[in-house]
Amino acid sequence: MKTMKLLLLASMMTFNTVFAQEKFENDPDFPALENRYFGQKPPGLTPKVFAPGIVSTKESLETVVTFLPDMKEFQFTRSGGKYKKPTLFVMQYKNHKWSRKYILSTDEKKYKERFNPALSEMKSFEIFKDIPITGFDASAKGTYYFYFIDFKRGGAGHMSYSRLINGKYEAPQKMNKYINSGKYIAHPFVAPDESYLMWDAEKDGANTPDIYISFRRQDGTWDVAINMGDKINTAAYEQRPRVTPDGKYLFFWRGDQKTREDGSTYWVGNPHWVDAQIIDNLRPRQ
Repeated sequence: MKTMKLLLLASMMTFNTVFAQEKFENDPDFPALENRYFGQKPPGLTPKVFAPGIVSTKESLETVVTFLPDMKEFQFTRSGGKYKKPTLFVMQYKNHKWSRKYILSTDEKKYKERFNPALSEMKSFEIFKDIPITGFDASAKGTYYFYFIDFKRGGAGHMSYSRLINGKYEAPQKMNKYINSGKYIAHPFVAPDESYLMWDAEKDGANTPDIYISFRRQDGTWDVAINMGDKINTAAYEQRPRVTPDGKYLFFWRGDQKTREDGSTYWVGNPHWVDAQIIDNLRPRQ
């Protein structure tokens, strides 16, 4: 189980972009709202499997969906069933319709970085070179939120941040005790304006990760960690929260480990989505 956790937690590093709506709304090729999400009927405040039978399947495991800022492409990875190794799927909106865009295997690594910049990008700054980092996200003004997980110590670790000040990154500082609580603290998603931060973690006594959110107070400090509720968090694994570039929907991954009759185990899981209003509903009222 811990080996699979390493793969699930460390295989994807999210990178947040500024909301694309204002930037691309005048683009005649920007997908209309009814087509923007693969033509799927939008969810309300109860999460739904995304594009069942097309993106999300029963035969395979699919990772969370990630869109480019212009909403004209999204990607996910599929494994299991006839896919003996993780296979990249890129869907492209062109000529007012969605279709798969095939990427040469020699170009996959570079293409994936269009959606999720590699850790080497962050490590290119001298101040981060010798710091152990498992994954990261960044705000619109360049603040890095990053985490480290010690898999040899049962998921111990913490999340830190570093601000870009006068063109240089400050010394990293650990997040407060509300955020650095539990184990397997991972997959931060910070709002472009840094008004909220989401992540997943296993709290004390839990065996699977849940998704949490903290809102920034007026004085710049971070409020208590809020469990995002039983509509999002279940007895299964919930991980990798991210809001779409137009700010309308929250995507996350939900999955679980299953046991066959012979005692061997396997994983199932798919991307889910829910109206981003669920975030505002959790925001503390001033």
